[in-house]
Amino acid sequence: MTPPSTKAPDWPHCGYGATDEDRVGCRGICVPRRPRCLADLDESDRNDYLRSLTPGADIDHRGTIFTKQLLQKLLDPLRDPTTNNPRFGLAKFSQAQFYDDASFDGAQFHGAWFGGAQFFGNASFYKAQFAVMPWFGPVVCKGTVNLSGAVFEAPVTLEIAARKVHFVRTRWEATTTVRLRYATTDLRDAVLTSPVAVTSHPSLFKTRGGMEVKEDLLADAKDEGQGQDKDEGQDKDKDKDKDKDKDRARVVSVRGVDAAHLVLADLDLTDCVFSGAFHLDQLRLEGRCTFASVPSGTHWRRWHPVRFTKRHTLAEERHWRAKQPAAVPGWDASTVAGPVEPAQLAPTYRALRKAFEDSKNEPGAADFYYGEMEMRRHDRTDTTPVEHVLLHGYWMLSGYGLRAIRALGWLAAAILVTIVLLMLFGLPQNSPKQEATGTVPPGGGKVTFEIDKTELQNPTEDQFTCKRFEKALNVTLNSVVFRSSGQDLTTAGTYIEMASRVTEPILLGLAVLAVRSRVKR
Repeated sequence: MTPPSTKAPDWPHCGYGATDEDRVGCRGICVPRRPRCLADLDESDRNDYLRSLTPGADIDHRGTIFTKQLLQKLLDPLRDPTTNNPRFGLAKFSQAQFYDDASFDGAQFHGAWFGGAQFFGNASFYKAQFAVMPWFGPVVCKGTVNLSGAVFEAPVTLEIAARKVHFVRTRWEATTTVRLRYATTDLRDAVLTSPVAVTSHPSLFKTRGGMEVKEDLLADAKDEGQGQDKDEGQDKDKDKDKDKDKDRARVVSVRGVDAAHLVLADLDLTDCVFSGAFHLDQLRLEGRCTFASVPSGTHWRRWHPVRFTKRHTLAEERHWRAKQPAAVPGWDASTVAGPVEPAQLAPTYRALRKAFEDSKNEPGAADFYYGEMEMRRHDRTDTTPVEHVLLHGYWMLSGYGLRAIRALGWLAAAILVTIVLLMLFGLPQNSPKQEATGTVPPGGGKVTFEIDKTELQNPTEDQFTCKRFEKALNVTLNSVVFRSSGQDLTTAGTYIEMASRVTEPILLGLAVLAVRSRVKR
């Protein structure tokens, strides 16, 4: 139970159980015309009060402690005889405490106050309807808050600190802000007809009166987060970063959501399923939204080493790669709803890339462009054999124009090969000499000279000398920037230079493009 506050609430409270140490006692508001709260009333007075309630009545039970049985007794007289669902007028449950599981399934609220309410079990508003409720919470729940199927008809701000929050098929018909702490959130098939922002709240929630809402119910959730970080064996700096994020909320699915109205801010999207959502290119990602990375280190796949360059990935790609026969360790095979293949993932990456580009996050867009190209390269359905060859070459040479070191490595290798080939076959044995041949026509009086070069001879000895290396380097470096060195070459050398002037500038351009994509903002 949450430790009692030394400050009395701003409503006429029950005060039952007050002691010298706790002069406030029970904080539950007194039932109208009675000296105690609903929990501390004697059986006769409680029954009289409950009999006075009718569907649609306003109720006020701020600060009251509810057991599962007491909550059901309160809901029974409020049930509409035609639907058998509870129907409230204005329901005030601010700072109330609910033990066991609290179920408001199917309830209709004209207005509801839950500021500072605490749920020691699970809280369920399944298919509940909220007509007028500008503020829901802040609510602290030890288990799961289930708002699946609920309908919010008016603008509302929801503040929830819980282990899990379910918004499956929830309908928001007006502008909404959802602020979360700790919660693993499921937004599958939610219906958004107006802008909805889901964000991770960085600090303790506060009630309307400015009091911080304690989160003692979630103390074990904090400990679990710290223990998990230690098990992962991260270094101290990473542990500190994760410790700061231990209260960070996570979204695990937006499948079936029309993302045109959705804003995700400062959330952990490591395990979020995006495939199956609509208008992902219009999704807005604000603040620090994190995605999972590729496995670190070098791994062996059959007979050759594999090392993945660092980039952000989607949960669906990690799941697909983990299921491949030759998968390397480190890919996450956690459950993803339904099989997702590269043909489906390429458009998902493409749409999210556009979302990053629209938010001017070029490095983030580059990661998702890489993911799109990877899925196209692995797609055996829509990608033609010719495209496979081109994509594979593009990947090998420069990582789709995003890996500068890879392109520079190939450029260095191409320069080295060109130099060696020129020294072996391209540079002539000796510099050509000019010869003059004189011809005297019959009858005399005039002499004509024809100037020819001697035929260039292929080298046969002393091919690897400093002088020949300098000449070969000069030819090669000029080829990189599309220039001719003017050096006399053999026939083979001429073709070697032509090939160099095509390939090396392309590799240089790919390296420059990769650097630009990483530094552009």
